[in-house]
Amino acid sequence: MCIRDRVNGDCVIKEKFLSKNQQLVESIEELEQKARRRDFLIDEQYLVDFYSNKIPETVNCQRSFLAWWKKAKQENAQLLTFSKAFLLNESSDELSAVEYPDVWQQGSITLPLAYHFNPGDIDDGISVIMPIALLNQVQDVGFDWLIPALRDELAIALIKALPKALRRNFVPAPNYAQACLAAMPAEQGSLQDALAKQLLRMTGVRLPEEAWQDITLPIHLTMNFQVVDEKGKLIKQGRDLNELKAELQGKVKASIKQVAEKGIEQADLTKWDFGSLPKGYEKKVANITIKAFPALVDHKHSVAIELFEQEQHAQEAMLKGISRLILLNIPTPLKYLQEKLPNKAKLGLYFNPFGSINELLQDCIQGACLSLVEQFSNNQNDGLLPREEKQFAQCCDFVRAEIADCVLTAAIKVERALTLRHEVTKKMKGSVPLNVIQSHGDIKQQCEQLVFKGFVSYSGLSKLDDIIRYLQGMLRRLEKLPSDPNQDRLKLIEVSKVNDMYQMIMNKQRKDKPIDNELLATRWLIEELRISLFAQNLGTSAPISVKRILNYLKGFS
Repeated sequence: MCIRDRVNGDCVIKEKFLSKNQQLVESIEELEQKARRRDFLIDEQYLVDFYSNKIPETVNCQRSFLAWWKKAKQENAQLLTFSKAFLLNESSDELSAVEYPDVWQQGSITLPLAYHFNPGDIDDGISVIMPIALLNQVQDVGFDWLIPALRDELAIALIKALPKALRRNFVPAPNYAQACLAAMPAEQGSLQDALAKQLLRMTGVRLPEEAWQDITLPIHLTMNFQVVDEKGKLIKQGRDLNELKAELQGKVKASIKQVAEKGIEQADLTKWDFGSLPKGYEKKVANITIKAFPALVDHKHSVAIELFEQEQHAQEAMLKGISRLILLNIPTPLKYLQEKLPNKAKLGLYFNPFGSINELLQDCIQGACLSLVEQFSNNQNDGLLPREEKQFAQCCDFVRAEIADCVLTAAIKVERALTLRHEVTKKMKGSVPLNVIQSHGDIKQQCEQLVFKGFVSYSGLSKLDDIIRYLQGMLRRLEKLPSDPNQDRLKLIEVSKVNDMYQMIMNKQRKDKPIDNELLATRWLIEELRISLFAQNLGTSAPISVKRILNYLKGFS
C-alpha cells in the first residue's frame, strides 16, 4: 500500500481516520484560501512520515494493513488521526472569524462567503453566494469595504492608484491607509468617500469627486458575486452586482413565480373580484424569505395580477393596471367626445401622423384616466393606489364622473399640439441651406421627442399646455433662424452642454430599477432652457439657465 496515496486522498481504503484526516487537511487549505497564503499546511513529507512512524514495516499491502489496523484501533482508535495543531505550520496563526467571516450580513439577509486564492481565476478573492430568488432583495451597499482582513491592502491600493500629483500628499501610503482605517467608522457609506474625507481631515488635501472613477483595482480587492439556483448550481457570476441584476431580471421573476403559491398570480381579469391585493408578498423556502410585490398589469382587454421583484416596477405597473381595469368597467367617453368636440378640433385631429384618430382618442382617454387615478389617490387615499375592492369602487366612481370633460379638454389641446407640429414640419420642407441644416436637425429631433404615438398618456395631461408652448417656441425659432443662423448655432451649443450631461447620467443608471422621476424631469428643464434661448417672449415656467440645470444634474452623478 502506498502511504503517499493516503496523504493525497487517493487511497481506496474506507476508514474513518482517512476521511477525518482529509476533512482536516481541507479545512487548513480553506484557511490558505482565506488568507491568500500557501504556508498554513505543513509539507506533504511530514504527513508521509506521520503514517510511516505509526505503521509497522511488516505492513506492505492493503490486506496486511486492514488486518493490522483491525487490532490496532481496538487499543487506540485515534492512532492514525491528524490533529489541527500537527497540520498547522508553527509560524501560522489561527484566522479570526471577525477578520475572515464565513457569511455576509445585510439586514435580515445572511449570505455565505467563499474564498478562492488563485490569481487569474474568474473567482479569485471573495465571492458572495446569492440564491437567485434573493437577488432582488440584496442592495449594492457595503460590498466595497470587503472583509476586515483585506481593508489595509484595499486602502493602500486606493491611495497608490491616485494620480502622482495627489498621491505624493499621502506618503508612505501604508501609514496613511492604516491611520485612516483606525479613525474611520467601518462600513458606513462608500469606502472611497469615507477614505477621501479622512485624508482631507488628516492633510487638508481635498480629492476631486472623480479621483477613483477610472482606476482598476487588483481583482481580489473587489467583491465577486455568484448567483446560484435553488440547487446551488452557478447561474452567473461577476464583479458588478447591478449589472448581474439587470441581466438576470427575467430569471429572478421566474424563480419567484416558481415558488409562489397557486392563485397569487391571476390572468384575464375584467372586474375587481379577487379580494384585497397586498403591497408585498413573502414566502419562506429552505430558510430563505423570498419577497415579491404584486401589482395589476395592463393587458389592454384585461388585466392580470403579476409578481414583481422590485417595488418601484410594481408601483408603475399598478397605476396602469388600475386605470385599465377602470376603463373596462365604465362607459367609454367616445360618444360624448364626438358630440362636444368642436368641428375645428375634429379636423385638426386629422393631422395625426401616428395611426387612426380612434387610436389617438384612446390615448387621450388612457391619459385622462391615469391622471384622474393619480388625482384620486393623492386627494382621497393618502397618496396610495387602491388595493381594496371598496377603494377601487370609489376610484371608479370618481373617474366615471370626471373623465368625459377631462378627455374633451385633453383632445382640444392635443388637436392644437398636432396642428403646431404640422406647421413646424411644413416650415422645414424643401431645400435647406447648409448653414441651418444642424438647426433643422435639432428641431426635428425635438419635435419627435415631444409628439409621438402615445405621447398623451406617456407625458401626462398636465404637460399638454407645456408641449404646445414648446412647439410654439420651435416656430419662433424657425422664423428667426434665416436672419441669424450663427446665433442659433451658439445657442444650440449651450443646449448640447446640458443634453450631453443628461444623456451621460442616464446611460449610467441601473438597468434593473426604474429611473428616478426627478432625473427624468430634466427632460422638461431642457425644454424650458430652449424657450429661454430661442423664444424668450413665450416665457418659462420657472427661472432657468445652463448653470442651474448642470447643478441640478450633479445631484445624480
